[in-house]
Amino acid sequence: MRKNKKLRIAQIAPLWVSIPPEKYGGIERIVHYLTEELTRRGHQVTLFASGDSKTKAKLVSVYPRALKKDKIPWTDPFWNLENLSAAFKKAKQFDIIHAHLDLWTLFFQELTKTPVVHTFHNPLYTSSITDPKRLPTRLRMFEIHKKTTFGCFISKSQRKLCPVNFPHNWIVYNGIDISPYKFNPNPDDYFAWIARIDPYKGIENAIWAAEKTKSKLLIAGRLDKNRREYFKTKIKPHLGRKIKYVGELSQKELPEFYGKAKAVLYPIEWHEPFGLIMVEAMACGTPVIAFDRGSVPEVIKDKKTGFVVPFLTKKGKKNMNGFIDAIKQIDSIKREDCRKWVEKKFTYQTMTDRYEEIYYKILSQKI
Repeated sequence: MRKNKKLRIAQIAPLWVSIPPEKYGGIERIVHYLTEELTRRGHQVTLFASGDSKTKAKLVSVYPRALKKDKIPWTDPFWNLENLSAAFKKAKQFDIIHAHLDLWTLFFQELTKTPVVHTFHNPLYTSSITDPKRLPTRLRMFEIHKKTTFGCFISKSQRKLCPVNFPHNWIVYNGIDISPYKFNPNPDDYFAWIARIDPYKGIENAIWAAEKTKSKLLIAGRLDKNRREYFKTKIKPHLGRKIKYVGELSQKELPEFYGKAKAVLYPIEWHEPFGLIMVEAMACGTPVIAFDRGSVPEVIKDKKTGFVVPFLTKKGKKNMNGFIDAIKQIDSIKREDCRKWVEKKFTYQTMTDRYEEIYYKILSQKI
């Protein structure tokens, strides 16, 4: 297929959060950037998403608003299955279908000749499985359908940790719209931590480091109902004049929060597949200090746009002293380098270029 031929593309989004998201929603933000840019480039795009989504593409909805607004839990897949069904009923109308719904798409993709591209936004690894010889059911499904799956990983780390060997797979880094993230050369005197409130996101590590270095720390992020007790017992006792929780921020509030920080502290304890927070911060010129978990060494250019700190010491203990050393060296990072790095590697235009390349490659059968 000619690379300049305009395509008929279906983008299938999860329904829990609208496109684009009002606050939390990394997957939804990526779907938004991709959908709008593909539309701008002249492709005929249909977005299957919640009814309160906003897009220049054609919107098809099986539910009037984000499921989260009606308190439908993440564990309830049924409306998302209905969403997939609606898309695949129209499969013949598309040149390519691009799904963002994890394993649920697997059960539909072999019912059509229209190629189906998956972006794996979630981890595909087995670190929590006690029996290494037995894949959990979710990964067994991917194993069963791997030959008919066109899979896009969002980092090399994510692919390396995946036990399923997909015959057709690519790496596509997430990209953002950097225009709202204004470069700030003159930060205030505070560090920032932002993520969903969860132990493995490293919030306690960030607090510990701030206390040890006597630094001001602003904490932002969504606090889910199932983490309120954790927040009350583990986080709230540390809040005060130096360490403050500012709640969940909107998309409009994020750039100022990032841009005014001396650095974002990102001492995660899990293998995160990507981490948009790091990119958004660096787009503002704000360096990131993070443990070397998951995609971190791919997203941060060590000693240039922040510090990638080994998670464990040679004795196998959590390397908090190394993290503190990095905090003390933060003034050695040039904020201009952070912005340039994102402009080069992590824009939504670059991401869309890569997906377009993959679409054409599949459709020309050069795979």
